[in-house]
Amino acid sequence: MSNKTALVPKLRFPEFRDSEEWRQSTLGKIFTRIAQGGTPDTSNPKFWNGTIDWLTPAEMGKSLNPFIQNTNRKITDLGLKNCSSILLPVNSIIISTRAPIGYLGINTVPMAINQGCKALMPNPHLHSLFLYYFLHANENRLNDLGAGNTFKELSTNALKSFCVYFPSNQEQQKIADCLSSLDDLITAEDKKLSALKVHKKGLIQKLFPAQGKTVPEWRFPEFRDCGEWVIYPLVEICQNFDRNRIPIAEKERKKGSTPYYGASGIVDYIDGFIFDEELLCVSEDGANLVARTYPIAFSISGKTWVNNHAHVLKFENSFTQVLVESYLNSISLSDFLTGMAQPKLNRAKLDIIPIPLPEEKERQKIADCLSSLDALISAQTEKIEALKIHKRGLMQGIFPSFEEVGE
Repeated sequence: MSNKTALVPKLRFPEFRDSEEWRQSTLGKIFTRIAQGGTPDTSNPKFWNGTIDWLTPAEMGKSLNPFIQNTNRKITDLGLKNCSSILLPVNSIIISTRAPIGYLGINTVPMAINQGCKALMPNPHLHSLFLYYFLHANENRLNDLGAGNTFKELSTNALKSFCVYFPSNQEQQKIADCLSSLDDLITAEDKKLSALKVHKKGLIQKLFPAQGKTVPEWRFPEFRDCGEWVIYPLVEICQNFDRNRIPIAEKERKKGSTPYYGASGIVDYIDGFIFDEELLCVSEDGANLVARTYPIAFSISGKTWVNNHAHVLKFENSFTQVLVESYLNSISLSDFLTGMAQPKLNRAKLDIIPIPLPEEKERQKIADCLSSLDALISAQTEKIEALKIHKRGLMQGIFPSFEEVGE
């Protein structure tokens, strides 16, 4: 007797609960051809700057929007004829098959792909958006099929062997509509988060004096007749605790509950602590000092551990710390960085960064305003993360588990 479980997901929409089991097949059986990508000769100008969209894995990323409407680079008809790619019909499933494996997209216009991608062209048995979410839910399985020493690559034969489960076309449509609606909601909430961050950035520009000035453009009513802000070197308004930092190699860290901070935030959780108070960390090195993908100044509190990639500063009060953190994250530090390949903000340069500050009562008012906005940003971030967790859980229930059906 077989130990296989029926091909039925844990979660099923009411109208499909009495429907037949899901069917099982492989991509190779469903798709008679899996299209390979290619790149025209980049030195031949006749092949480039045409009208045909040409997609690379770098452009796909992990966007919540599955639909790809255009690409950064275009090729000509002659370029398409002189490479191994074909013009994909609309609604093809495009999969990045190296560097990295598993990025997914659906083209809304005919397009070509480079050699880092493969494509499954539309098939009446599988709704494109359903298959997109099915593959997305099984991204780890796709990655496991990759092979190679220099870098992993998913071959056409390996992709053909990939096992898929699918219900009727009507149920596929229902699942696709449900998950795409959830993605639309997450995208909308993400736009709200982006708007809050843009608002904060603009507010900081108004609430702090512009470079070369000592009075901000905006001031709370009760402070409009107050004097100029004072410019302090950073070293004069804080204590530096860099000497207390202790870096620990990854293999020597004992796992625990204490956040272990590096240049851009938490990098691990370990046992023990070296700080137990409210402090400000400022990145000492790393590309983020230029790219600013993450804040270069961030507050820490409670029991913490910091390695030697972040400066550690202690301020007299929390509202001054809030102002300094916001200000450092809003300005360019290019004049204070050393090193070309690896940007570095050393202690000597850190100490002389000029910080404009008003009197304490105005500092506190501005800090309260910025902290309230930070609370909104944190709440919105948590809301988005909760929606993403909900989506992951939903996908685990809405698709049959490979482990449970005996794969």
